[in-house]
Amino acid sequence: MGLPLENVRILDLSVIMAGPYCTLILGDLGAEVIKIERPGVGEGARGVPPYYFEGESAYFIAMNRNKRSITLDLKSPRGKKIFYELGKKSDVVIDNFRPGVVERLGVDYDTLKKINPRIISCSISGYGGSGPLKDRPAFDLIIQAAGGIMSYTGEPGRMPVRMGAPMGDLAGGLFASNGILSALYQRERTGRGQKIDISLLDCQISLLAYRGQYYLVGNEIAKPVGSGHVSIHPIGAFKTKTFDIVIDANTEKIFAELAKGIVHTDLCANPKFNSRESRLKNKEELYDILQKAFAEKTGEEWLEILDGKVAIGPINTVDKALSDTQILSRNMVPEIEMGNGKTLKVLGNPIKMSEIDQESFKSPPRLGEHTEEVLKKTLNYSSKEIEELRQQGIV
Repeated sequence: MGLPLENVRILDLSVIMAGPYCTLILGDLGAEVIKIERPGVGEGARGVPPYYFEGESAYFIAMNRNKRSITLDLKSPRGKKIFYELGKKSDVVIDNFRPGVVERLGVDYDTLKKINPRIISCSISGYGGSGPLKDRPAFDLIIQAAGGIMSYTGEPGRMPVRMGAPMGDLAGGLFASNGILSALYQRERTGRGQKIDISLLDCQISLLAYRGQYYLVGNEIAKPVGSGHVSIHPIGAFKTKTFDIVIDANTEKIFAELAKGIVHTDLCANPKFNSRESRLKNKEELYDILQKAFAEKTGEEWLEILDGKVAIGPINTVDKALSDTQILSRNMVPEIEMGNGKTLKVLGNPIKMSEIDQESFKSPPRLGEHTEEVLKKTLNYSSKEIEELRQQGIV
């Protein structure tokens, strides 16, 4: 059986991360993603240093497999006409420009729906298409800070830090892909497309989850707790003789297994630690006991002692995570053909589906690599017409 989105065509105007991560997800699921880039320039991610493979930025590679690239000057009347022709035969248009840009270019939803009433238009921006900050530029760090999550990321008593992963951008891509899939499903019932407005700041507010609800219910303003938990203990990171580990023993049964494993069965009977409430009140004393115990053995020993009894794991560096047998067994580091007989390992697709016979990963496109193919096969342009467009700098 084919991939679930193999009949969906997406015109991708997005750049850098939030939008490209969204179309990466959809492309992995089989959508035909046509990446539209400026002639001779391409999108900004193509030039992000410091690592390159065969002339392509590793940053760009990370976000753009399973896509095709065409170059098109959307500011020229002829280029815009070609875009409209593609829009008639497409399902989704996605961008992550600042509000107002797609209107100035004439590729906004109100314009496109006159050409194709079934079109779904998704715009991702820092603050969304409405509100007092809608015209303000924003990047990942600014969104993480404004959304509140950064204020409680880090160690207690120290300066807040951004999340290691660029979740301001990545969350936007994740929510946008959900919105597009939902709109495609609704269109099957109504026959109509619609506009999707994704605010990166809105996405961060959603990710506040229970920490946001704690404020709305209990007026508690979240503060950093490091790798621990604000409510449930013991959860956290500990040093061993060899490498750092994390544990989560948040239920009475698991806590009893932890106490047994570290040869401190007395903890379960101690009124300071015999319930979630008491462990919360005496967490500092509890963590001191646990750290002293974990420091007596190696990480390897603790993994063996507690495996299957307590949720435990190593704090892997990226190299160890990407060579872990569990990760490799699920094809999360596949190898793709990059041309000229060369291959490259990339990150895999985490969405595993029983009706997908075999995952497929194609190399990220060279700038304008598929311009001629798309214009010929999708729009029936002749080689002569395409050459004229090249001469005019339109493609």
